[in-house]
Amino acid sequence: MSYIISICKYSLIAIFCFLTSYLNAQQVLNGKVVDNQTKSNLMGVAVFIPELNKGTSTLQDGTYSITNLPKGNFHVQYSYLGYKTQIENVVLKDSINTVNLSLEPTLIESDEVVIYGMQNSAVNETATNITSLSMTTIKENGSLHISDAVSKIPGVSQLTTGAGISKPVIRGLYGNRIQTVLMGLRFDNQQWQDEHGLGVTDIGIDRVEVIKGPEALLYGSEAMGGVLNIIEEKPAEMGKTKYDLNQTFYSNTLGTASDFGIKKSTENRNWRIRIGAESHADYQDGNNYRVLNSRYQGFYLKTSLAYTHKTWSSVNNFMSSFNQFGFVADTITNIDDRKDFDARYSRTMDGPKHVVLFTILTSQNTFYRGKSKLKLNLGIHSNLRMENEGGNRISLNMLLNSYAANIMWETPVSPKILLSVGSQNIFQTNNNYGSRIIIPDADLFEASAYSYLKQNYHWVIIESGIRYDEKYIQTFEIAPVNNASNQIYPFAKWRGSLNGSLGASFVLGEHWNIKLNSCTGYRSPNLAELSSNGLHEGTMRYEIGDPNLKTEQNICTEADLSYEIKLLKINIAAYRNRFLNYIYLAPANTEYYGFKIYNYLQQNAILQGGEATIDFRVIEWLDITSSYAMLLAKADDGSNLPFIPANKVREEIKFETEHLKKLSHPFLKFGIDYVFAQNSPAQFETSTPTYYLLNAGLGADITIKKHLVSFIICGNNLLNQAYYDHLSRFKYYGIYNIGRNISFNMHIPLN
Repeated sequence: MSYIISICKYSLIAIFCFLTSYLNAQQVLNGKVVDNQTKSNLMGVAVFIPELNKGTSTLQDGTYSITNLPKGNFHVQYSYLGYKTQIENVVLKDSINTVNLSLEPTLIESDEVVIYGMQNSAVNETATNITSLSMTTIKENGSLHISDAVSKIPGVSQLTTGAGISKPVIRGLYGNRIQTVLMGLRFDNQQWQDEHGLGVTDIGIDRVEVIKGPEALLYGSEAMGGVLNIIEEKPAEMGKTKYDLNQTFYSNTLGTASDFGIKKSTENRNWRIRIGAESHADYQDGNNYRVLNSRYQGFYLKTSLAYTHKTWSSVNNFMSSFNQFGFVADTITNIDDRKDFDARYSRTMDGPKHVVLFTILTSQNTFYRGKSKLKLNLGIHSNLRMENEGGNRISLNMLLNSYAANIMWETPVSPKILLSVGSQNIFQTNNNYGSRIIIPDADLFEASAYSYLKQNYHWVIIESGIRYDEKYIQTFEIAPVNNASNQIYPFAKWRGSLNGSLGASFVLGEHWNIKLNSCTGYRSPNLAELSSNGLHEGTMRYEIGDPNLKTEQNICTEADLSYEIKLLKINIAAYRNRFLNYIYLAPANTEYYGFKIYNYLQQNAILQGGEATIDFRVIEWLDITSSYAMLLAKADDGSNLPFIPANKVREEIKFETEHLKKLSHPFLKFGIDYVFAQNSPAQFETSTPTYYLLNAGLGADITIKKHLVSFIICGNNLLNQAYYDHLSRFKYYGIYNIGRNISFNMHIPLN
């Protein structure tokens, strides 16, 4: 407790010092952007400062101006379609700061400023492996949700329970081993259960950044496999108000997804409101067989308000969502016949289902004093999960509340060395209110202290750091799980973990980038692993936890090579991930009323593999992209680890040009996903044969009554293959993955 009080005391003192410091004169960033070959002015170049959530675009003469900025060091991003995105590290120290740029034409998609931890960086200026997936690409792929979208990235897959319930798998790790960051803070939705999906909408986001490998240094617990960082949409340009409507239709589920947004920016503030809804009926597999009760629906609200002051900037976000996901396993296996067949595209949620109500409020604040910054992120997160397992009544009812406070002080030690020190803290309460209980009531608290050093020597960037975490878990007696009769007693435990990271990014000329990185991660066993003692109907398993499980620890070594020229981009990565005390489920030789009993066990393990991507612009209007991902995973006793994705090849041919008659940026693409057989299943798994999926898409922008309307048509599994993915939990019930699905998306600006 004294540790918490000390953190709060010194944090308040630091904030007070920044708030009471003298007011600096208003800073202005202006300049001009031209083509580096023709020297002609570029109109419409997006100029954006991610840390301040503020931007504008260049005028007809190529000039731009952003006012009311604080002093300090910032990454400024200059992006324009058909040109290489340029990221400038700008020091704002005078009342007028001028940056003139010439952008280089390119036919290869460029990277944006990436955000990791509470840092901002260019991709080649960090040793971390970060892949960014834009909202445009998500729509072009016809993805059903975020997990489905990121599964197109090499080394990333999805663990599915039907079309609507899915969670990301990064290099064979998922659940509590992958940390999701939403609105700047850790997102927790009781993801310990296999059939609990990610549950985050793609409405109102700009992109998703996927970090591969353990990131305990800047993210802490539950980042031992990687991080999914969901970045909210950019604000309107300074001085403008924007309205837009998005509408998507899906043929397989006769699904719809709609959202409407309004956002406005002035000189020193911006705000937005976005509302949306989606509704899907049951999906059909490749044999046109309807998977009863695989339907799902959701309703969403997002708002934000951001300020920029001379010495302070603040971005405040609120999100609320209500989702329902149908239970499938019991309806297919005719357990109690709890869901009757209804109309093919019925959306009634009268059968067994998950009900999830999620609310989050965050405040991301940065205080500036000279070249130093103090960042303070605060948030409250509530996740209410209920299950109706038949009889039209709620049986399982769990409420997880999270209260988070992250603080970081960043200062340049010298012109080439940046020092960051910080602390991340979270307090959680888990309470049961239903008649069925599978994990106990509990309180959880995590606190940490870390130091991070970044040294930039022009051709090499070195990152290093160390972090110490303490986690407290206390469970409470509650029948029928955590009591003496089940021999799983309530407990209170402190768990500590020391982690570190050392990496380097070598920028060799304009074309080569080599990254070498070695870092560690950790994860304390979750409540299900420690204290489960009951039937999990969504997985059809009776699971028994072990309060004596040890903390998982891993160390990952990775090498990454990138080569980029105007028409070609190559990336190759290889890694070795050593796990100590890897936790997994294994079947016992007993049953509970016909349901198999599973126990949580531990042993050491190794996961190793690699990814390769080639993006080749054959000619100006023809682009070919190829990727390959492989993974081997074994426990020390030689057994296979569960839920390890099969090796995968992805090929795509894309035709695109800038203009075609009345169409702007039209494209036509064809792709194939070839997934190899997975013949190394774990003890309770089955092998999965090879399969391939043929996909295609087309789209363009067209001017309708002075509005530039975007439309995209995408078809997935066009040959209507009936297949089992190895990470589909439905395959154990003889249920195939989703069949042919054609989506139609429109983005309509309304002003």
